[in-house]
Amino acid sequence: MLKRLFTSNTRIKLLTLFLLNPDEEYFIRELTRRLDEQINSVRRELDNLKKMGLLKSKEKNRKKYYIVNKNFVIFHELKGIILKAIGDKDAMIKKIAQMGALDVMVLSGFFVEKESALDLLLVGTIDRQALEEYLNNQLETERPVRYSILTRDDYLYRRQCKDKFLHDIVDDTENIVAMNRLEKTLPG
Repeated sequence: MLKRLFTSNTRIKLLTLFLLNPDEEYFIRELTRRLDEQINSVRRELDNLKKMGLLKSKEKNRKKYYIVNKNFVIFHELKGIILKAIGDKDAMIKKIAQMGALDVMVLSGFFVEKESALDLLLVGTIDRQALEEYLNNQLETERPVRYSILTRDDYLYRRQCKDKFLHDIVDDTENIVAMNRLEKTLPG
């Protein structure tokens, strides 16, 4: 949803970070590490947001720090949009988690607005009928949600074998790992 409204993924990450932490100050290198984005795209978007008036900057210890301008004309509206976008996913994650005993849940494809072979990876046990009902009738999607359910043992075996499909889903930083209780159980 936000990608359609805001054209840059870096800008979305910056807006989310600044609007959800309005009292925090950040410098460029810190932002590139936190957001896992290239320094040039972070610098460009910081400049754009500063020109709009949403961000302010100041020099401290020979570093340029950025902070959100709480007096920005649509500060509260933007914060509301970010909270709503995040809240929808959080509510969905909680609802699905209540349908069974899950160890891993990864949102991809449709949920992060990118092309992917899979939209939802679930590991553990789940009421398949309740999941189907929820995905088909409660979520407003343009197409059916593609999901895969793996057993705990199958997941651990496939991770140990360095299965490409699983690696592409679980280790992709654009995907949302909503829950992962099994990474500690994988051998070194």
